[in-house]
Amino acid sequence: MNLEVLVEETRAGLVENIHTGVICGVNEQLQTVYHVGDVNHYTYFRSAAKPIQAIPVFLSNIIEKYNLTNEEAALFTASHRGETYHIAALESMLKKLPVKEEELFCPPSYPLNVGPREELLRKNVEKRRLYHNCSGKHMGFITVCRELGYPVEGYWEESHPLQQQLLNILSTLSEVPVSKITVGLDGCGVPVFAIPLQNMAITYLKLACPDLINDSSLQHAVSKMTGIMNEHPLIVASERFICSILLQDTNIVAKGGAQGVYCFGLKNEKLGFALKVLNGSEDVWPNIVASILEQIDYSNKETIRRLRELKPSIVRNDSGVVVGTVNETFLLIKSLECAGI
Repeated sequence: MNLEVLVEETRAGLVENIHTGVICGVNEQLQTVYHVGDVNHYTYFRSAAKPIQAIPVFLSNIIEKYNLTNEEAALFTASHRGETYHIAALESMLKKLPVKEEELFCPPSYPLNVGPREELLRKNVEKRRLYHNCSGKHMGFITVCRELGYPVEGYWEESHPLQQQLLNILSTLSEVPVSKITVGLDGCGVPVFAIPLQNMAITYLKLACPDLINDSSLQHAVSKMTGIMNEHPLIVASERFICSILLQDTNIVAKGGAQGVYCFGLKNEKLGFALKVLNGSEDVWPNIVASILEQIDYSNKETIRRLRELKPSIVRNDSGVVVGTVNETFLLIKSLECAGI
């Protein structure tokens, strides 16, 4: 494996941490135009797959049939953090959709964000499936099953018709044959897919630029879904998280996943990017994405400023004293190689 250092963290001039990884950027011809490291590196999407996993909802009339708001519909794509507005929307969805909380296969959990989690613990509130960050995705899965006549039982199994449908959607978007997609098990218990990083970039290129999708129904569903993600960025994550910051820029479609994988697409530039931090760190995502955008001379400097504010290059201790730095060390290599498998 080609290990390229993406970020160095120093303290008093001494390198304290390094973050190696792989980056790939593709253009509208599905060609690799930027890279760092081996872009054929197989990578699990983890929660970066959530927009793909939500597409069957947007292929249907579920949102209209059950009178969901766009804010509620955004939760099908989200790794929600359990804030008050997330839970209120999820509770509302439970009242509207043909879903019972106990049917969700994701396990009972507490919210990801510290504030709401500690508030529930202080009140001795028990874990709930609704608090799991994947609960919106699972509500979508169950509703789609009922709409399409699929069995709800076992919707989380690889052989289930819903999961097979998702495999085919991913194959179409990524240009990877189903036979070449590696399937594992995600944290919430459903199948998780791995493909080469360059094909992950192609997938997000098509999410950002649905005009590149030949299937008109799929094109319309993706356009509707990503518009809702941009309309409600805080629902997809929450305040001061990279996904919400990027989605506030209506030119960007973005979603991250566990273990250091991040994907985003640029609509006007018709570029798709995917990256994998090989030690699994999510902390340096803002630094890496900001550097990518700077290196391609991205026009919206406000988006870059917000990323830099989220993860400053200067490290301060608990007393506010400057103790170190966070430095991106990579340079995007410009190339023109046809992507594909």
